[in-house]
Amino acid sequence: MPIYFPDILSEATVPREFSYDQKDVMLYALGIGMSEEADGLDFVYEKNLQVVPTAATVLGGSIMPALSAAPGTRKSSYHFAKVVHASQKVTLNRPLLAADTLTTQTRTTDVVDKGPDRGAIVTTQTRWTDRDGVLVATLDNTIMARADGGFGGPSTTPASSHSVPSRPADQSILIATREDQALVYRLNGDSNPLHADPAVAQAAGFPRPILHGLCTYGLTCRAVLRAYANMNAARVLSHEARFSAPVFPGDVLKVDMWKNGDAIHFEASVPQRDVVVVRGGYTVLSPASESTSRKTSTLEKQSQEQS
Repeated sequence: MPIYFPDILSEATVPREFSYDQKDVMLYALGIGMSEEADGLDFVYEKNLQVVPTAATVLGGSIMPALSAAPGTRKSSYHFAKVVHASQKVTLNRPLLAADTLTTQTRTTDVVDKGPDRGAIVTTQTRWTDRDGVLVATLDNTIMARADGGFGGPSTTPASSHSVPSRPADQSILIATREDQALVYRLNGDSNPLHADPAVAQAAGFPRPILHGLCTYGLTCRAVLRAYANMNAARVLSHEARFSAPVFPGDVLKVDMWKNGDAIHFEASVPQRDVVVVRGGYTVLSPASESTSRKTSTLEKQSQEQS
């Protein structure tokens, strides 16, 4: 199952139209516990429905679709049992509508060869456009293919520019995950039995099923929305994070946040197990003065779509 370089950089999907509706939006919000927030009703009830920005990771289908090789190139493949999600970033050109029809296309944008014993880092980018061809969202997804290094590709890893500040966190929020969190979240489309079946989890080296990394990702966005965006999804321009350890359903997540203007650095841990589960977290917010116009234009567009 080799990676072929530079052929892999030509791999892409064909453009595909997809639709989602209010039920999909609310199911995602329930999956990350938005109903438990004091001001979370607007994310789980169709009246004045807002979309959690990180819902972009599920509304368009799998963030790891099957890519096709360009004519005349070799198709790369991975040992999927050894693949782990390394990082995720969502960038929004406008807030997501409560229901929409968009076009999605994914391509490989970067690959790093860590060596035969250290694997490979592969980044894909998915772009969503509306019916007028206007860019709505960009999703950058990075995986670590732990058994697929040594293919002769570039070995340099871009340095992260989002290390958390050295000072104590400006705010810290505790979020208790539910024992059934993974069972609810998997209804968004990720049916990997690793998150539900104890036998599968144990075979993979875990004592019990683990929470989806993208669920943890959504939980960190929930924390930022509460702490710095007044639960206004229209303020989130981008949200990114690196995954460093799994979360188990029932864990209490601690999200530490540092504010730097309209940028929020964050890190997440499970204090009870003394483990950091998310590193290099970084959210960019629109200025509070601009968020009202972003939200208003989105509501107007939703009204036009429904009329």
